[in-house]
Amino acid sequence: MPTLVHELDWPDRVVIGTVGAPGSRTFYLQARSGRRIVSIALEKQQSAGLAEKIDELLDQLMATDGNPFSVPATTPIELVDNDPLDQPVDEQFRTGGITLGWDRTRAQVVIEAFPVIEIEIDADTDLERLELIEVEPSEMLLLRMPVGTARAFAKRALEVVGAGRPLCPFCAEPMDADDHSCIPPDTW
Repeated sequence: MPTLVHELDWPDRVVIGTVGAPGSRTFYLQARSGRRIVSIALEKQQSAGLAEKIDELLDQLMATDGNPFSVPATTPIELVDNDPLDQPVDEQFRTGGITLGWDRTRAQVVIEAFPVIEIEIDADTDLERLELIEVEPSEMLLLRMPVGTARAFAKRALEVVGAGRPLCPFCAEPMDADDHSCIPPDTW
């Protein structure tokens, strides 16, 4: 069966957002083009990593001598997006792998996201003889966005990731409002 490609080129909106309360949030990368909305679930670490890598890519482009592309150092004010995710959030898939690239012919940041692929192995399988199996994903997201949109996406993603539960100053673990127990360093 051929891979279903959710392709959005020059989307109207691309954001990372969450559903749920801190501590039990589900992260989504959501892109909209016209009336079409694609939402894929990500882990918090994937969201942060993607944003950091986009910023690194854009910073590298800015620092390249003779770069013909105008890359903003900060988020253009007209691209700031603090609105919630578009509703309803219909998850197309949970993200396993993500690739990030640069299309110089279009001056666009390119994100490819692939679903988690689960392979069932029964108890009788000899794990030492298990071979690498190439599996064609059932679907994927192919997203191309201009540099200003990419900079705004990265900024918002890092803000959303940072808006979770505060970290304990002693153990650096997330603190829940109702309970948190650790041993402060003065009692060690």
